[in-house]
Amino acid sequence: MRFIQLVDDLGATRVGVVLADGQQVRLLDAVDSTYALALRAIAAGQDLEAAAAPLLGGELLEYAALLVAGRVLSPLHHPDPAHCLVTGTGLTHLGSAAARNAMHQQLSQQAEAPLTDSMRMFQAGLQGGIPTNGQPGAQPEWFYKGDGAIVVAPGAALPSPAFALDGGEEPELVGLYVIGPDGTPHRLGFAIGNEFSDHVTERQNYLLLAHSKLRACAIGPELRSGALPADLQGSSRIRRGDVVIWEKPFVTGEANMCHSLANLEYHHFKYPGHRRPGDVHLHFFGTATLSFADNVRAEEGDVFEIELPALGAALVNPLRAESAGFALGGVGEL
Repeated sequence: MRFIQLVDDLGATRVGVVLADGQQVRLLDAVDSTYALALRAIAAGQDLEAAAAPLLGGELLEYAALLVAGRVLSPLHHPDPAHCLVTGTGLTHLGSAAARNAMHQQLSQQAEAPLTDSMRMFQAGLQGGIPTNGQPGAQPEWFYKGDGAIVVAPGAALPSPAFALDGGEEPELVGLYVIGPDGTPHRLGFAIGNEFSDHVTERQNYLLLAHSKLRACAIGPELRSGALPADLQGSSRIRRGDVVIWEKPFVTGEANMCHSLANLEYHHFKYPGHRRPGDVHLHFFGTATLSFADNVRAEEGDVFEIELPALGAALVNPLRAESAGFALGGVGEL
């Protein structure tokens, strides 16, 4: 099934299922969020689709109109944003090291330059990113983006803070999870994500990666439940007014990755703090496609568009520059 969260005609949050033709959305009764539906499914020992089936109501809405009106929300949230953890793993895709290495590699006249830390991490994934004999594979790069407050809805602007040196897209597959009462992580499904980051800050020094990731992001519009194709093909582009200033194919899925999804999930959820009952996790699985790697610098007003047809409608977000929200010396004393 293809689930969305939306604002209905009365201003209430609802859950809808996108019909097979992609034109209409059927609303669910008795639940007001995907999170509530997930808790219902966990309590009943069902998957998300089985829990949703008896709740399908008769009310239909036009999907395109909902998107244009800005009434489609991110497909999963926690009622308390502090209980939603937004994270990711990098250097997970075949070819992703080339873009990262180009950002970090210093100019050298040596015939054989030493491997960068990024390339060593990527090689570890190539050699051992898929578990064998029931044992975990190599650890991936891992990073924290923020809590649920940083997630903007499909169509909403991605804010770039005043101190940022860059604001660029990262088209990615995202896993959406709810932790059950016994601490078991439950994957609801997958969505398209824009793991918006500051690549100029990262390029200065790879130890600044953590700073470069503390930014807003976007997820959705849809949550696709059930099995995921191994080879996912899409595209990522940037529009400036009526002109597409950059576009490239975007591929993901396990056929295009050096880590399995199971390995990435293990290395995220192995930490007890990531298995706190009731929490929501939104986890980005990495990319190999960046406009920044092609020396493209996004500007305020540019629009990021990420298409992955197997996961439904495209994720579209404009870029907005923010004014300064905090100044040096802004910490008070008690």
